Amino acid sequence: MLKVIQVLWPSFLVAGVAEVIFFTVINPQELYLFGAPVHFSGVATYSIGFFGFWLVCAASSLTTLFFQRTSDEINRVEA
Repeated sequence: MLKVIQVLWPSFLVAGVAEVIFFTVINPQELYLFGAPVHFSGVATYSIGFFGFWLVCAASSLTTLFFQRTSDEINRVEA
């Protein structure tokens, strides 16, 4: 459970900051997806953006935990 918290909590905070910065610069009604304008409501666009940022930040935190493993954890043989 501690590992889950170590991944999700920091990624949640950074995703919130990233969304604020991104949508301060970009108007959600002017977004294009594959060359076509996005016709979602503002709230839907903000929500999708937040979860997208959260997913990317969680992947980053998970990668950090993966590379912090010790040699004993990597080479442990479980029977």
